[in-house]
Amino acid sequence: SESVCNDSERPLGGGTVQAVLSDLLCVCVGVQESEGGLYVCMNTFLGFGREHVERHYRKTGQSVYMHLKRHVKEKATGAAGGAVPRRRNGKVFLDLELNRDFNGEDYEYEDEAKLVIFPDHFEIPLPNIEELPALVTIACDAVLNAPSAYKKQEPESWEEEIQVSRHARSLRQLDNGVRIPPSGWKCQKCEMRENLWLNLTDGSVLCGKWFFDGSGGNGHALEHYRETNYPLAVKLGTITPDGADVYSFEEEEAVLDPHISDHLSHFGIDMLQMQRRVNNNARSRLNEWEVIQESGMKLKAVFGSGYTGIKNLGNTCYLGTVMQVLFSIPDFQRMYVGNLQRIFDYSPLDPSQDFATQMAKLGHGLLSGQYAKPPMKSELIEQVMKEEHKQQQKGVSPRMLKALVSRGHPEFSSNRQQDAHEFLLHIINLVERNSAGSENPSDVFRFLVEERIQCCQSRRVRYAQRVDYCIQLPAPIESATNREELLAYEAKRKEAEENMCAPPEPVRARIPFTACLQAFMEPENVPDFWSSALQAKSAGVKTSRFASFPEYLVMQIKKFTFGVDWVPKKIDLAIDVPDFLDLSRMRATGLQAGEEELPDLMPPIVLPEDTRAPEIDEAAVMQLAEMGFPLEACRKAVYYTGNMGPEMAFNWIIAHMEEPDDFYRPLFGPQYTDTIDSTMGATSLSTNSPPEESIAILTSMGFPRTHSIQALKATNNNLERALDWIFTHPEEEESDALSDMADTEPNDNAFSNANSHSDSTLSPDRDMMGPRIKDGPGRYELFAFISHMGPSTMSGHYVCHIKKEGRWVIYNDHKVCLSERPPKDLGYIYFYHRLSSS
Repeated sequence: SESVCNDSERPLGGGTVQAVLSDLLCVCVGVQESEGGLYVCMNTFLGFGREHVERHYRKTGQSVYMHLKRHVKEKATGAAGGAVPRRRNGKVFLDLELNRDFNGEDYEYEDEAKLVIFPDHFEIPLPNIEELPALVTIACDAVLNAPSAYKKQEPESWEEEIQVSRHARSLRQLDNGVRIPPSGWKCQKCEMRENLWLNLTDGSVLCGKWFFDGSGGNGHALEHYRETNYPLAVKLGTITPDGADVYSFEEEEAVLDPHISDHLSHFGIDMLQMQRRVNNNARSRLNEWEVIQESGMKLKAVFGSGYTGIKNLGNTCYLGTVMQVLFSIPDFQRMYVGNLQRIFDYSPLDPSQDFATQMAKLGHGLLSGQYAKPPMKSELIEQVMKEEHKQQQKGVSPRMLKALVSRGHPEFSSNRQQDAHEFLLHIINLVERNSAGSENPSDVFRFLVEERIQCCQSRRVRYAQRVDYCIQLPAPIESATNREELLAYEAKRKEAEENMCAPPEPVRARIPFTACLQAFMEPENVPDFWSSALQAKSAGVKTSRFASFPEYLVMQIKKFTFGVDWVPKKIDLAIDVPDFLDLSRMRATGLQAGEEELPDLMPPIVLPEDTRAPEIDEAAVMQLAEMGFPLEACRKAVYYTGNMGPEMAFNWIIAHMEEPDDFYRPLFGPQYTDTIDSTMGATSLSTNSPPEESIAILTSMGFPRTHSIQALKATNNNLERALDWIFTHPEEEESDALSDMADTEPNDNAFSNANSHSDSTLSPDRDMMGPRIKDGPGRYELFAFISHMGPSTMSGHYVCHIKKEGRWVIYNDHKVCLSERPPKDLGYIYFYHRLSSS
C-alpha cells in the first residue's frame, strides 16, 4: 500500500467526484460484466478495458486504478422467484450500460471492486478501511457511489434533461397582429431560409448563429435579442404536437416552455389542432411500421463482423442508422478501424473528448465481431428445452459519441427524435473538420454542382459551381400512377371528416422514380432575382446538374412538409427506386454555343439615410484599455464588432495587432468613398467594398483582413458563404475569382449542403486548390437505405437496410437480421456506390 499512500493526494485532486465515466470505457465498448471488467483511473475517473489500461498508464504515469468486475450467473432451478439479487452497492453498477437485463429475476450476481497499483498489478480488495489512507477510502467510496456522467443522456423524457425557462410563465407577447405561415419562411434581415427561429415576443423570424459543424446562419436572432431583450425563440420546423425546440437567449441554453401552446397560438399556430390531426393519421402509419420493420416475419438473426447492432438510448435511432451505413463504407473503415492503434496511441489524455477516438471505438465495436457472437450450442439446446427464446443480440452503445458530437448543437444535444439527413450532414462536417492534413473519408460523398441561372427577359445566363454532398429529390404527387385512386380517397377523407366518421382506408401514392429525376431537372424560379443585364429585379430560373459524380451518391426523398394548419405532414408515398442507376445524362455541359453571359455587375448599393457613426460602448472600450491596448485601437475594435461586447472586440484586436499603420490610426465614422450615381444603377464587382462590420466579424475569428475581404467579394458579401470560401481557399492561393454569385440566390431545393458551400470559383480543373473531388462515371448500384416511420422527422423511428455479401440485412437498433422483403420503395435516404468503368 506504499504506492497508494504516495498517490493518496492525487486521486481526488482536492475536489469531490460529481460524476464518473467508469460506466463507459473511453476507447472500447465493453462493460463491467465482460471478461476483463473495467479499470477506472483514480485521477481522471475515466474507464478503460483491460487491453487499454496499460497504454493509459504508460501515457499518463497514473498508477492507481479501481478494477470493477461483475460476476453474473443464472439462478439455480427452483430458486424462489422475485428474490432480490445480491449486490455490493447500488450506484456505479446500476448505472452500468448492461448488455443484458441482469437486474431481472433470472440472474444473481456479485460485484467485485479492488484497487490495482501499476506497473506491478498489486491488488487491494475493497472496502479496506484498515490498510488504506482516509483520503483514498473517501475517493473510492465517491467513485462507487457517484452517478454516471452519461446517465443524463438517456432520461425517461426530454423534460428531465432541460429546465423550464424562468421567462416562460411571464413572457410578454406583443399584440402586433403577426401570423406565421406554415412554410415559405426566410430571415427578415438576410433572406436565409434555414435554421430560422421565431421570437415568441414579437413574432420576428430570424436566422440562428453559426455553429461549429458548419450549419447555422448569420446570428440575426441573437442580434435581435441584444436589441430588444426579447428572451425566448422557437426553431421553425421543430414544432410538433409533442412540443418544440425552445432557446432562451438570456439563459443561453435550450429550455422548456410549459406554455408553448399558448405562446404559439398568439401567432396563429394551433398545437391542439395539430394533435387532433396527428391522431387521425395514426391509423395510416400502422402499415408503414409493419412493412418497414418486416414485422410478422421470422427474421434470422446474423452475427459476426459487420453485423453488430447499435443500442437505442431513447430517440437515438437516427444516429444509429447513419453510423451503421457510414461504417459499411470501406473509406470510413480504413480511417477509423484500420488506424485504430495509431488513433489510440496518439489520443489525448481524455479520450472521451476526442472525435477520432470515439469514432474508432464505435467502428471497432461494429466491425470486430466481439459484440455480435452467436449463442453457444449448449445455450440453444437449453432454450429449446425451456421452450423459450432469449434475446442474444446485445449491440453496442453510442452514448459517449453522441455526447461528444451533439455538444453545443441545439437539436442533437436534446433527447428528442431528429432528422437522420441533418445528422448525416452534421457528421460529415465533423469528419471534415477533424481530418485536416490527413485522410478524409467524407471525400467519397463530395461532388460539384453546376447551377445555370437565366434571366427570363434578356435570356442571358450565368454558370456557377459549388460543393455538395447530397441530392434532394422532389416527389411529385401529380405524377403518381394511382392518381385517380388518390383523388377518390381524398374526397372520402374530407367527407368522413365533415361527418365526423372514421376515415377511409389510406391510399399510398405510387410515384415512378423517373418522375422524381425529371422533377429535379426542371427549372425552378429564383426568388428576388436581380439581373445584371437589366440592372433591375427580374424573373430568373435556375437548373442544376452534376459537374462531377461522387464515389458514393446520397439521395434524400423530400417527403416531409407542413400543412396549411401547421400539421407536420409526411407524404405517404412509395417510389420504385432502382437497384442500378445511370445519371450520365445529368452531367453538366457548361456554357453552350450561342449563350450570352450576364455581366459581372453587383446590385446598386443602397446608402442608409442616417450616416452618422453609431454609438460606441465606452464601458467596453475602457475595459480593453485597462488591459494595456491603445485607446484608439480599443474604440475601433468595439466599433467594428458592432458593440457585441469586449470579448469579440478583444478577438478583433488580437487579429489586427500586426497591422500597425491601421491599428493606431484614429477611428472615423463610416466613409462612403464610392459615390453612387443614380444613373449608374450598378457597381462593378472589382470596386465593391464589403461592409466593414462583416470584415470585422471574420477578422475577429482570426482570419487575415485581406483574405476576409477577398472572401466577401467572392460571395456577394454573404457572411456564411464567405466562411466556407475561406475554408476552401487557403490564404496563400491567390484567386482571380469569377464573381458568379451576383445573380445567384441561396439554394433551397435541388441539393442539400453539408457545409453550405456555394463558391462559384470552383471548377474541375481547380481540384487541387479546392476540395478534393473524386469524379467518375455516373453509374451506381444501391447498397443501403434508411427508412423512417412516423408522421414527422421529429418523432417516429428509423431503421436501415444494408446489402452485405449479396444479402440485404435489416439493422433495427440492437437487432440485426437477414431481410426477407427489403422495403426499398419506402426509404427516406438512399446510398449508392459507383460501379467500376469495366
